[in-house]
Parts: sequence; structure tokens; C-alpha cells
Amino acid sequence: MEAHTYERSVGAHTDASSAAEPRWLDPREREVWLALRHLLWGLTPAVDRQLLRDSSLSGPEYSVLATLSEDPEGVMRSGTAARLLGWGRSRLSHLLRRMEAKGLISRACSADDGRGQDITLTPAGKAAIVEAAPGHVGFVRSIVFDPLTEEQQEALREACERITAAIEAEDGCAAAFDADGEPCDGE
Repeated sequence: MEAHTYERSVGAHTDASSAAEPRWLDPREREVWLALRHLLWGLTPAVDRQLLRDSSLSGPEYSVLATLSEDPEGVMRSGTAARLLGWGRSRLSHLLRRMEAKGLISRACSADDGRGQDITLTPAGKAAIVEAAPGHVGFVRSIVFDPLTEEQQEALREACERITAAIEAEDGCAAAFDADGEPCDGE
């Protein structure tokens, strides 16, 4: 249930056995949350539509190709790619399998130690990212940078970094709770 509607549905009901009262969103916070949610839910489909329309790549495929293209050799360990993309290894592995079938990347045991997997940008993958990048950067510029002043762009960057750090801290707390069986105190 939504954070902004839950209070209305339960009213002021308090239970002696319940924990402390939740910190409900005030009207301003509710508007910020709804604007952020609307942005998050709309951004990924909009990016996917633009990429599919202009290049036949999905957003995740473009992200992998762009990440690989930033390496001078076009080669990266799959674990490194997963970390840079912020994805789990399983999600990346499934996508890489499909991309390999399309001829966009190749995979092989790492030459460094034989345990990891190297992902290599193929000529077809390089051609796909080179073709897709101009339209994609134009789209990103038109929806993110053109509507905002430089000050708003900086505020957006700072807000994204702070929210990301809070998410990572929360995930760390969840992992600590799971691993130790104790609630995380955030340190």
C-alpha cells in the first residue's frame, strides 16, 4: 500500500503492541514522493521505447554495450560489468546469453585466472552502439538536461547520489540483518 494513503486507511488507530508510530509523509513530502515515483516508473519505458524505435536495442542491451565500449579493449569481467551496472550477476548472465545469440557480445573464460568470465564487444556490438549512441544521447539531453538549468542539474545529481547512498545503506542493513540475525544499526 502506498506510503501516502496508508495513514488514511488505518486512521489514527494505534495498537499497544505495535512499534512506534510511522513517520507519515506530510503533503510536501507526498508530492515529492509521487513526482519521483512517476519519474522512475516512466523513465525506463521511455528509454526502452526510444532505443527500440531508433536502434532495435533494449535499454539493458544498450547499457551493457555502452559499458563495454568504455573499456579500451572492449573486454570486461562479467562481475565487473554487473557491479558497474548495479545489477545482480544472474540478471546480467541471462541478458548476456541473449546478446551473445544476437552476435553483440562474446563470452569466454577469463584469460587471467580461468575462473571468471570475460565479455567482449563484437564488431556487430560495436556497430550497434555506435549507431544507437547519437540518437540516445539526443534523447537523454532532451528529457534530462534541456529542461533543467545547470543549478537544477547539479541539485538532481546530488539528490540522486544521496538517495543511492541511502538505498545502499538500507541494502547493507538488510544484508547485515540476514547474516547476523540482528537488526542493523546503520554503522
